[in-house]
Amino acid sequence: MMFAMATPAMAQDAFSMPAQIGAGLAVIGAGLGIGMLAKGAVESVARQPEASGTIQTLMIIAAALIEGVAFFAVIVCNQ
Repeated sequence: MMFAMATPAMAQDAFSMPAQIGAGLAVIGAGLGIGMLAKGAVESVARQPEASGTIQTLMIIAAALIEGVAFFAVIVCNQ
């Protein structure tokens, strides 16, 4: 599908392929990190339900920090 919409201008951007791969790897890493974070948070809440508010707050803060690093990596890779 992507190749059907390809234009000659896209051929000129071929030199940025390693940067795009780097950005993709950064986003995949962030997704895996947030998935592991959520898994740990769910297990923690299952073990100690009375601490769910604190665990949820810490999980949201950590997920935001991970996403921030991913956005930074995508911006750096696309420069």
